[in-house]
Amino acid sequence: MPEDGVEFTESTNLLSYDEIVEVVKAGAELGIKKLRITGGEPLIRPGLDELISRLSRIPGINDIALTTNGIFLAKQAQALKEAGLKRVNISLDTLDAARFRFIARRGDLRRVLEGIEAAAEAGFDPIKLNCVLLKGVNEDEIMQFLKLAYEQPLHVRFIEYMPIGHADENWRKHYLPLSRVIEIAEEEGYKLSRKEGVTGNGPSDDWQMAGAVGSFGLIHPISDHFCSNCNRLRLTADGNLKPCLYWVDELNVKEALGDPDAIKQLYYKAMDIKPENHEMAAKLADSAQSHVPTERRMSQIGG
Repeated sequence: MPEDGVEFTESTNLLSYDEIVEVVKAGAELGIKKLRITGGEPLIRPGLDELISRLSRIPGINDIALTTNGIFLAKQAQALKEAGLKRVNISLDTLDAARFRFIARRGDLRRVLEGIEAAAEAGFDPIKLNCVLLKGVNEDEIMQFLKLAYEQPLHVRFIEYMPIGHADENWRKHYLPLSRVIEIAEEEGYKLSRKEGVTGNGPSDDWQMAGAVGSFGLIHPISDHFCSNCNRLRLTADGNLKPCLYWVDELNVKEALGDPDAIKQLYYKAMDIKPENHEMAAKLADSAQSHVPTERRMSQIGG
């Protein structure tokens, strides 16, 4: 979240649960099998377990995951599991309480840690922690996160800082390539090997430390982009299909509601205009880009 906040969307402009289910049903009939509920922060939406339950009953949908900041997870974990949620990703960029408040602008680290415990008690597996590395901010905690993955059955995913909606000098200053994680792991004496089979790993480059209970992964959209293998579409809370997080392109589904064939045509169009490369590395090098980046922040279109 930017320091000065963002302008929140009026609730009347958000897709209702009925509308979300309608759009997903059309996608499932085209072969979509996996869903991820993200945000903003999805756990502030009332009755999220009801939506999960309805989505899990759509023919063809066989996997539903959730990305959350974890603040409200402790109270909802069990209900979400019973509703059909399979996996959780919890955003956690620091293990220091004061630094947590600095990075997140708000919130309580203790509640996030309680959410992780509740997720484990509810039986979610794997439990992934998403850590966005920021040069000069939390890079000194890489070793602590590796130790966490060594000692606990958690999959820590280090993520490169992306210029979504703010490709400014502040982003350049804090960008850190993930090769640093491997360097630190080897400096600390961890014996590393490639890890296969992490459920729902998507673009993550996964590693196992010899003797570790958990594991870690690297998601490097800038230093080693994975665009050629990306088959994801994003439905924003205000009703737009985004072929790519980075570019400005959005297709509004609201006009097609009530017409399954029209919704399906939007899916086809979204895939047709899906770019070959998001070109974030070009922005880092201050080179020209072929298209127009979005001005929407990750906190608006989902992490």
